[in-house]
Amino acid sequence: MGQSDASEPREQPLLTDSIVGSSFTRTSYTRNRNRKEGKRRRILNKNARQSRVKPTTGKTNLLPSQKSSSPIVDFNDIGRSSSATHGRANETPKQAKERLEKMCGAVRTLLECVGEDPNREGLLATPSRYAKALLYLTKGYQDNVKNVVNDAFFCESHKGMVIVKDIEIYSLCEHHLVPFTGKMHIGYVPSDTVIGLSKLPRIAEMFSRRLQVQERLTQDVAQAVMDILNPQGVAVIMDSAHLCMVMRGVEKTCTTTITSCVLGCFKKDSTVRNEFLSLVNFNRT
Repeated sequence: MGQSDASEPREQPLLTDSIVGSSFTRTSYTRNRNRKEGKRRRILNKNARQSRVKPTTGKTNLLPSQKSSSPIVDFNDIGRSSSATHGRANETPKQAKERLEKMCGAVRTLLECVGEDPNREGLLATPSRYAKALLYLTKGYQDNVKNVVNDAFFCESHKGMVIVKDIEIYSLCEHHLVPFTGKMHIGYVPSDTVIGLSKLPRIAEMFSRRLQVQERLTQDVAQAVMDILNPQGVAVIMDSAHLCMVMRGVEKTCTTTITSCVLGCFKKDSTVRNEFLSLVNFNRT
């Protein structure tokens, strides 16, 4: 009885029933479709169980893929979700209407506080327009990693660097609620699995369409890719202009901010890091 209890933690409860079997081997990659699919599922589960580069404090939830039984683990720390986030993502049409009405009332109050008349012709529809615009600009709170990635994983033997560069980013500074815009470059060196190329910009979009600071946004994207794929390494660079520095404060119109986050082999190996910088044309002299 005691020995049986002691062995229970090694049963790996994160595996779904459909892939618990031992028929999927680590080294074989046959042309048989079923075995190929089995290896793909096995790799995804291994990635989900790997430790993060930085430890998380949130709980780990197993979220089944919509296309197959292969699970994608969406750590709370990946999506930075909260009860309010879940409420917005799962709200009913009635709740959505109530949310919009509440926001419209708040905008009317703001217009009055700055000395405007919200009842004049030019501002009559402004509360509704602004509320809808703000909901769109923060639509990333309604997304999650599972839906964004959507099971777009592929077993490939490619060991070279994969880069998607010049991803346009639009976000709102959480300090002043004004935009910052720029470009992001994402690179990774795969282990056994690659991800659909369009998913990297979509991950960046999900995190950028929230109230953000550039430093955290860069780290959010890099860590999410690391958690999802468990590659040899991930590198993310972002170069953007902040309207909170242009329209107010120091009012420097030509200033840009550059942030980076390097994980795994990009952090350990300067050769890999320099290759990434060269390929995204960021080796500035």
